[in-house]
Amino acid sequence: MISSMYVSSQGHTSAHGLDRTSLKTYLREDWDTKGDVMKKVVINVGGMRHETYMSTLKSLPGTRLAKLMDHDPSGDLEFFFDRHPGVFSNVLNYYRTGKLHCPTDVCGPLFEEELAFWEVDKADVEPCCWITFCQHRDAEVALAAFGPSDSKEHHNEEFPESFDVEDNPANSQSCCKRWKAKIWALFDDPFSSKAAKVIAFVSLFFVLLSITAFCLETHESFHTLEQRTELVNNGNHTEEVTYYEIVTEPTLTVVEGVCVVWFIFEFLVRFTCCSNILVFVKNILNIIDFVAILPFFLDVGLGGNALGFLRVLNFVRILRIFKLMRHMVGVRVLVYTLKASVQEFCLLAVFFGIGMLIFSTLEFYAERVHGDPEDPTLSAHTNFKNIPIGFWWAVVTMTTLGYGDMYPETCSGMVIGALCALAGILTIAMPVPVIVNNFRLYYSLAMAQQKLPKKKKRQHLPLSGTLSQPSPSGEQVE
Repeated sequence: MISSMYVSSQGHTSAHGLDRTSLKTYLREDWDTKGDVMKKVVINVGGMRHETYMSTLKSLPGTRLAKLMDHDPSGDLEFFFDRHPGVFSNVLNYYRTGKLHCPTDVCGPLFEEELAFWEVDKADVEPCCWITFCQHRDAEVALAAFGPSDSKEHHNEEFPESFDVEDNPANSQSCCKRWKAKIWALFDDPFSSKAAKVIAFVSLFFVLLSITAFCLETHESFHTLEQRTELVNNGNHTEEVTYYEIVTEPTLTVVEGVCVVWFIFEFLVRFTCCSNILVFVKNILNIIDFVAILPFFLDVGLGGNALGFLRVLNFVRILRIFKLMRHMVGVRVLVYTLKASVQEFCLLAVFFGIGMLIFSTLEFYAERVHGDPEDPTLSAHTNFKNIPIGFWWAVVTMTTLGYGDMYPETCSGMVIGALCALAGILTIAMPVPVIVNNFRLYYSLAMAQQKLPKKKKRQHLPLSGTLSQPSPSGEQVE
């Protein structure tokens, strides 16, 4: 039985057609020439025993088991490894077949750690399993974007792990650091406590109130036309010039002032309690918080003497909507989905650009075919005067929006317009599933991050990972 298994594993042809005597002679000679290749090795991994040949383990030089077999021990041996038994089945199958597959019932980081222990290169994973193997990396990056995790890399660089009050004894930290940690969590992490949720609600209220006041300032109902007079020196005499100026309702200015006071207070508290000022200043949300405050002081400080381009800076106040990212998970999910789908959006833009160029050109010449021969431009009967104007029509048609300001008036132009609309539907439909999958991934990870219980870091002593001397029974224990 052992000899027949050996012949099969070495890839020899079948012995059918040989007589019994010649077969025995062949196996005996093979046994004598191969020597220790026929030796069996028992590997006990986490209580699960695996039996294989020494030659099988030597088929992948440089791996842990191959190095272990290079000692060339005599007799049958049994080795014990306190590792994951399920993953080892895939590793042993790699020795036998030369193909490394990734199990679907094991977490990606665990499988990667096991490959590192057995000294198997992760680049040897088969193409069919490579996407499954790499999914955990994307999941870890996405999960870290929504809050702290138990990983070694702490995502919140503004407030590193050394400031975590729960992980460090109270006596090992100064009173200032402990209070800074609590205040930071109060203003930065809405899910850290009930008080943090109240502060997040207050901040959300002021953000929405400020945006509402900003929008109402442009409405005619809140404008008052006031007559102003100004003395102007004209040569040797002074003239009184009368002009009218639109003044915004003072109530809205007071509301904006109250909101700005809260935003300044919140910004200063977070700036004071952060542990890394440089990282805090580089954060895009903090930059938005600071820039959104500037227009109010420009209006109050300069008043009516503010330059035109400074008044235009008022539009940055609408950027306060991004402050919702700090308190609303849904907005963060949307932003991270857009960031993760940049390639798909670029692909969509390329498709739209190609379609826009093709259909606008076809439509331009299709309309000119039926033009009046007496018209030198051949475009008096249509709105498609040139190809650049057709770009607008192609984009509106491909997005199935159809404003109706431009439309084909000839039969050939209508056919091209119908094809343009169908091409637009197909173009939009192609990258949408990928974007939807990204949204589902980030949304599920965001919900999981909120529901994860808060864990204290515990010190874990890793195993040595070296082999001890053989036991009296012949076993070697890791």
